[in-house]
Amino acid sequence: MMTGDEYLASLRDGRRIFLDGRQVADVTADPSLGAAARVVARGYDALRQPGPGARNPVFAVPRTVEDLRARCRLLIDHDVTLSLSAVAMALLTSAAALSEADPGAGERIGVWFDDCARRDVRFAELITDAKGDRALPPSGQDDPDLYVRVVDRDRRGVVIRGAKFHITAGPLVHELVVLPTKRMRPGEEAYAIACAVPADAPGVTQITSSHGGHGHPRDTPVSRAVALPDSMVVFDDVHVPHERVFLDGDVQRSAVVAHALGLWERLSGVAHMAHLGDQLAGLAQLMAEANGTASMAHIKDKVTEIVLYATMTAACLEAALGNVTATPDGMLVPSELYTNAGKLHAASGYALMVRHLHDIAGGTVVTGPSFADLENPETGPMVEKYLRGAAGVSAEQRLALFHTIRNLTADGWGGREAVSWLQSGGGLFAQRTVTRHHYDMAGAVRAARRLGGLADG
Repeated sequence: MMTGDEYLASLRDGRRIFLDGRQVADVTADPSLGAAARVVARGYDALRQPGPGARNPVFAVPRTVEDLRARCRLLIDHDVTLSLSAVAMALLTSAAALSEADPGAGERIGVWFDDCARRDVRFAELITDAKGDRALPPSGQDDPDLYVRVVDRDRRGVVIRGAKFHITAGPLVHELVVLPTKRMRPGEEAYAIACAVPADAPGVTQITSSHGGHGHPRDTPVSRAVALPDSMVVFDDVHVPHERVFLDGDVQRSAVVAHALGLWERLSGVAHMAHLGDQLAGLAQLMAEANGTASMAHIKDKVTEIVLYATMTAACLEAALGNVTATPDGMLVPSELYTNAGKLHAASGYALMVRHLHDIAGGTVVTGPSFADLENPETGPMVEKYLRGAAGVSAEQRLALFHTIRNLTADGWGGREAVSWLQSGGGLFAQRTVTRHHYDMAGAVRAARRLGGLADG
């Protein structure tokens, strides 16, 4: 297993990264990207075990329900690059299906996965294409590169061209895992490509957005601890060796891995949002106490709604883990029904819970002074005098709550997170569709017929 320093050194590989219109020669030395890289490095140090056979637990293939539960705890406790290992779980889940048309696909996935575990690398999920005119299929675009496609082949592999969007942690990972964004149609075989590309491969360019904190460190307590960059990844005739290609031209199975990725991504999302629900409930209660409003009926009702939101999200997670299925090789997979219903519930209700929190906290969430003002000898006494709350609640304590809520829900990072919770794992429509597909409607109809005394048929 790598140390944090070894991880940082692994990023100095000549990868082609652009940020704010300039090329970044070394992501670890850039003020913004370097801070994010050190977040990941701390995770490497926290998880590292000595010995040549040690293996990062994120690479453990779940064989029991407790394995799945441990995986969820691991993802909550560490940076988002561990959650992105969902793409590796998705490939393992899909191996048997992909091998039906390509007998070597499952073996290539297994060899690649074991090599990634040995090197202790991090992944990025590359699924969303540029798409151009979304009313048109890939083959109908005026520019064929608007979906990633195979443009050439040789005896060693394939050459791909195109771009993928919304790549979380792209500049900070080692493996860029490319998947088709949807099921392709006959005639679109060039777009049915799934493969793994090293981040430093020739022809790969990342155009990056950073979300690092600015100003006083205590003004952005959440994003400084967890924020990682996003990127658009462009493939300019990138050669991918055969051993790193997992699906090539099989339109019938082109959606298999994307569907599996949605499941593992949504499991991670439900686990994270159950924890987030607890955080929102705790912040709401602390803020109500600090403001002296905790006993007011309408405040208690809002806190209770957040509690119910957190509880129901956690209940869906438990149901997903308690109703598993197994792949042919014994890997356990969470329930499609409860995972998707849980993610749909959590994502669709998040905005309302944030509204309740803002209503409890008040406008100082977005207008309050900086911790720099509290520390300034001239303004500090004023902040201390006028920002204190209920009896025993200092200005510093209240200011910490305001800035935590703002950073989590109301500033640039908070806005980014609101969109991410909504869109991660495929968006609400996809989760609604999969939930309906896996719901036992036939059983529900039978129950309704019995209730009404209606004959079957």
